[in-house]
Amino acid sequence: MSDIINHECGIALIRLLKPLDYYKAKYGTSLYGLKKLYILMEKQRNRGQEGAGIVSVKLDMDPGYKYMDRVRSCNTDPIQDVFNSIKLSISGIEKEICNCNELKKSYPYVSEIYLGHLRYSTFGKNNLDNVHPLKRASNWRSRNLALAANFNLTNVDELFEGLIKAGQHPRNYSDTVTLLEKVGYHLDDEIQNRYREYRDMGYSREEISILIEKNLDIVSILSKSCKEWDGGYAVAGVTGHGDSFVVRDPWGIRPAYYYVDEEVVVVASEASVIKTAFGCKYDAIKEIDPGCSLIIKKDGALSHERVTKKEESKSCSFERIYFSRGNDKEIYKERKLLGEFLAPKILSVVENDISNTVFSYIPNTAESAFWGVVKGVWHLTGEHPRVEKVVIKDAKLRTFITSDSDRDELVGHVYDVTYGVVNENENLVVIDDSIVRGTTLRKSILRILDTLNPGRIIIVSSAPQIRYPDCYGIDMTRMGEFIAFNAAIELLKESGRQNIIDDVYRKCKAQENLHRDECVNYVKEIYLPFTDDQISQKISHLIKDQTIKADVKLIFQSVENLNRACPKNRGDWYFTGDYPTPGGNKVAGKAFVNWVEGVKGRSY
Repeated sequence: MSDIINHECGIALIRLLKPLDYYKAKYGTSLYGLKKLYILMEKQRNRGQEGAGIVSVKLDMDPGYKYMDRVRSCNTDPIQDVFNSIKLSISGIEKEICNCNELKKSYPYVSEIYLGHLRYSTFGKNNLDNVHPLKRASNWRSRNLALAANFNLTNVDELFEGLIKAGQHPRNYSDTVTLLEKVGYHLDDEIQNRYREYRDMGYSREEISILIEKNLDIVSILSKSCKEWDGGYAVAGVTGHGDSFVVRDPWGIRPAYYYVDEEVVVVASEASVIKTAFGCKYDAIKEIDPGCSLIIKKDGALSHERVTKKEESKSCSFERIYFSRGNDKEIYKERKLLGEFLAPKILSVVENDISNTVFSYIPNTAESAFWGVVKGVWHLTGEHPRVEKVVIKDAKLRTFITSDSDRDELVGHVYDVTYGVVNENENLVVIDDSIVRGTTLRKSILRILDTLNPGRIIIVSSAPQIRYPDCYGIDMTRMGEFIAFNAAIELLKESGRQNIIDDVYRKCKAQENLHRDECVNYVKEIYLPFTDDQISQKISHLIKDQTIKADVKLIFQSVENLNRACPKNRGDWYFTGDYPTPGGNKVAGKAFVNWVEGVKGRSY
């Protein structure tokens, strides 16, 4: 992706099903689970580089011994920082010859349960207070709760007010704290109800604590907690006594995969990392169904339970285009198909002149789609296209680590080119996985490609035009940042249809105070007068400045072909404006109002 955006998060949960001495005997270490967690987190590094954290839970610890350990970091390279901190705290453990129960008492992180998280910040500042897992502490084991989530909710303000009306005083206003306190509130309520029940049955307080831990109704807690959540989420949690769970939103927006064998239960945001870490068969890795929770009780009993009503599946299509690792076998095939479906458009633009056309791609996530283009061109023409690695990315200069004010200065130096592989006046076709702002194309890529003196530069996006803000975990909330939106606005102004912009503003402004269920996505009306090709042509003009000598043409994927290539992930609201939740329509309207009024903040 030439325009890097902050997005998503990653979760990893490991529940060991055997005593720790089993793993020490078989694998030679009491830290088997921790080492596997490290692999899961490193392999999901693509999902979060602003923060990382781990919580571990030790089962059946005697009173007076710590049973929950946590470490978090938002420093540079937070994963390594977290594990270096753990390494210092367990120095010398591998030389110990005592049994694992003694090791649990002597060292932190010698545990049966591990919960890890990688963070990109889409809400609030990137500081340690916002790094997951977040934790609620108590002297009662069952009341301790740690949560780590890949999520974004559109109605945090509503949920926050609900906590206040329930008598709580949340320590700060953030989506994560609101989520933690919401689940914690219903956890407390469940425990209190159980306490009264067992007290009235004549049990002692010590007996009641044991009974509560054994019979805690996680399904009920999650059903009540999730009831009002509007957004995409995969939320993992663990209690102090050892129950753990992962719950997924009812639309399946955010991903969650799991694997179970006789030794372990593991959950992660991506299937391929489970395959890599545990060497299991792909067919053994399952998805947590939308609206369901995978629950592992303290005794290891596993269940897959529905906690919210089933909705139309709208799993995020951007996961397949860009976010997830490309070594997943299904994602690899889908990305190749996205490229293959673009071949007819490309051939039309170059007028089937394969001998005078060079094909390349923008590193690195566009590579699979590129090979799909090559395959499609060969199938349609019977000729092998000329393939060259034209664009080179300097990994030390990454646009997403800079602020908005600094990005333009650095972005021109992020890419370089291979000289001597394109002849003068030839067609140069370059594949990208998606185009959001167009900033990197305008300020870097087109300029360096033009130094090769091609006659025409054709930039091909394997994704459709990104037209609408996201509110489910991706940092794309400001309308003015979308090059497709800016192109449509320019076309409206040039064709004397400013009235459409004004009408959409009035409609969006009028529904600002309505409940999200009553809101309509009127921003769609901005695009209605124009074809996709007209908007693509205008984008070409916007990203080309007067210094570029070559003709510039942009080709975008169609929504129809996107859905053909990724049939299981039909969440295409970025491109169509068809949001899976009512809150999405409200966010789109607010984003448009903010754009008209010059407000720079996020729209939810």
